[in-house]
Parts: sequence; structure tokens; C-alpha cells
Amino acid sequence: MASDIHMPGPVCLIENINRKLLINQEASKILSAIKQPVVVVAIVGLYRTGKSYLMNKLAGKKQGFSLGSTVQSHTKGIWMWCLPHPKMPNHTLVLLDTEGLGDVEKGDNENDSWIFALAILLSSTFVYNSMGTINQQAMDQLHYVTELSDRIKAKSTPDANDVEDSADFVSFFPDFVWTLRDFCLDLEVNGQPITADEYLENSLKLTPGNSEKERNFNLPRLCIRKFFPKKKCFIFDRPTHGKKLARLETLHDDELDPEFVLQAEEFCSYIFSHSEIKTLSGGIEVNGPRLENLAQTYVNAISSGDLPCMENAVLALAQIENSAAVQKALAHYDQQMAQKVQLPTETLEELLDLHRASEREAIEVFIKSSFKDVDQKFQEELGAQLEKKLDDFCKQNVQASSDRCSALLQDIFSPLEEEVKQGVYSKPGGYRLFLQKIQALKIKYQRQPRKGIQWNV
Repeated sequence: MASDIHMPGPVCLIENINRKLLINQEASKILSAIKQPVVVVAIVGLYRTGKSYLMNKLAGKKQGFSLGSTVQSHTKGIWMWCLPHPKMPNHTLVLLDTEGLGDVEKGDNENDSWIFALAILLSSTFVYNSMGTINQQAMDQLHYVTELSDRIKAKSTPDANDVEDSADFVSFFPDFVWTLRDFCLDLEVNGQPITADEYLENSLKLTPGNSEKERNFNLPRLCIRKFFPKKKCFIFDRPTHGKKLARLETLHDDELDPEFVLQAEEFCSYIFSHSEIKTLSGGIEVNGPRLENLAQTYVNAISSGDLPCMENAVLALAQIENSAAVQKALAHYDQQMAQKVQLPTETLEELLDLHRASEREAIEVFIKSSFKDVDQKFQEELGAQLEKKLDDFCKQNVQASSDRCSALLQDIFSPLEEEVKQGVYSKPGGYRLFLQKIQALKIKYQRQPRKGIQWNV
């Protein structure tokens, strides 16, 4: 169970080495052991904006995800921390902290775009963290969202117009949460107070016109509105002042701005209460092994120069899970037949009845474990393998019956053969005695149990 997995701190899930992305095997092993549904919260944003601090708050720890205390970007790749969900029993909270976008030392915008896209693909709640207000500079920094349709495919084969409907994206995109750090304005419009959510909606309003300037202004806003129908905004005051910021992870709440402490608590409470289980198309819930396979499939696609495709990832997942479901069902069938069948059976019908009962159970096991078995391809494969197993059982049954009958005949009639050699029946009336003996031995043979279907051949 996931609650048995003790992760004292995060591990790297997707390594970013020399601008090449790789799945970390330690993280892969951890995910493969989590059988519970997962709620996946990923955070992205410019480097040195305090993403890791928020993730540590969600983990209920002061330390964990690396904060760093200099202007250098600290987190590289995507780091993972799996924890028992604080409000959903038998669920696992998976926190994903990403390396900072726009790191001047890295100087690779494409690499940033892939980190951004992977955070979208793997999460059920996507947190975008930025400093200050939602102004045009903040929108310009969120240009990664405008590139998503160039980075991700929903379907392996788009429609006849070669264009993917935004609904295809929305169906698997996470909820969007914008966290604004060191926010210093009053939340009001035209002198009237507004909520953080209203501030976000107001900031996403489009400007009329079709000039290049207006198109550039509207594009990121259009993408956020189109791809993320469920949006939420949180504002945070500056947590503390001066040099204390460099020691943020060591400070107690009473050393921080009380307003910031309250805002962080409200953020965590919202995430715990509203973040949903990661699901795939068709409402399929994701657990640890599925999340592991999704991450591997997407990283493999990026590494090979392809675009990550949700449909292909689901098909790859179905291939893995359905192949395993077939093997699980066959193992159950073997176990049941080993317990129930004692060869040889008295009749063929007895063997067929035992097979049918075990076959029904095996199919039930498969259906419970299978996942999107398109056209029942894997169930048909299971049926073919079960048919082959029945054929093998029938052959074994014939052989077992033949061996049993041969052994019985040898055991019952060998004394008669010895008596003939000794001349017991070489006397007047011996032939009649011989026939009587044979008849008696035949009856004895017929009364022996479990001779099987070859007894009269």
C-alpha cells in the first residue's frame, strides 16, 4: 500500500542531464509499488520564485524540495514526493516540483517548454507560480502555454481538417492554479473590492482588435481560457523581509508575516480539498504504475523527437496492463485447475465442466484487471490461450487414463498369466475355469475407480 511507502524526502522523477530527459529508476520503482489512486500536483514557474517552498508546505514539511538561497536555479528536472493524502484515505498525494523556467545559465527555451508540457501531462492540478501582479510581462513569461498545441498531441491521427479540437486537450488537461508571490496591490476594481479569482478573470479579458499587437496580447489569455476551464488564483504577501528570506525554510510561522502564513494555509487547504485524482480519457483512474508508465511513454516520445501523444500513451498503457491482465487470468486458471482437477477424470464432460468454471473465473479476473481492451483483442487472446490449455488438458487426460488402465490391467491380469504358465488350467474343465477367471478379473477391472475415458478402448 502507498501508506507503507516512506519517502523522507523527494527523489528526481525526470532527470534533465545536458538537456536530455531521462526517467530516474529509483522514482520509477517507488511509483510501481503504489497501487492506490494518485492525486498529482505539479508546480512550474520562473526560477527563484519560491515554487519549492509551496511544495514543502503541501508536504507538511519545512524542508524537502530544495529551496536554495542564491540567485541560481536549484531544482533540475522534475522532482517527486509521494505522501499519504491528508484528506483522502487510501489515496496518494504526488507532488512534482519542476526546475525553474527561464534559467539564464541553461539558456534553452525548448528544454523549458518540454518541462512545462510534462508537468501538464502528468498532473491533475497544475500550479503556475509567478512574482508580483498579472501584467503583460507575466503573460509574456507564460508563453509556454501558447506552445502547448505544438508540443502535445491529443490524438495520434487528427481529424480530416488536420486540426485538433481544443476539447481534445481540455479532456485531459489539469485544473489550473495561479499563485502570485509578493503581491503588493489592493484587490479592487473601480474602487470595489474583488476576489483573487475575479482578479484572474479580469486579467484574462481579451482586448478587441486584430492587429499584431492585439493578437500578441490576447494569445496567452486565449490559451489559458481555452485549455483550462477550471481556474483558481491565490495571492501571497511577501513572507518576510531582508536577509531572512535566504533562511525561509528554517523560519517558524511566528517569524513570518501573519498574512502570508494564513494565505499559505488557505492554498494548502484548497489543494487538499479540490485537487482530483489523475484520470485518463474514459474516467480511468491513475495509480502509481500507470503514472510511471505515462511518464516513461512521454519521455520516450520526446527523446525520439516525437510529440507526446495522450492517445498513444493510453494505448501503450493498455498494452502493458492488458498483457499483464491476460497473464494474471491464466495464472488464476492454472491455480484453479490444479486444485480441482485430478486426472484422469471419469468422463470428458467432467473435465469440460471444471474447465468452464475455471474459465469463467479467469475471464472475471481479466475484466477486473484489464484497461481499455479495444475490440476485445486481449480477451480474445485470453480465450485462445484458455482453449489451448483445455486441449492440453484433454491430451493429458487421455494419456493419464491410458496409463492408469494399462497399470490396472497389468496389476489385475498378471497373476492369471502366471497361472497359465504354471499349467493351472491345463486339465479337464480347465478352459471353463479359465473363462470364469477372465470374467471375474474383468469385473474386478471394471469396478476400479478413476480409470478415465480410455477404460473401454
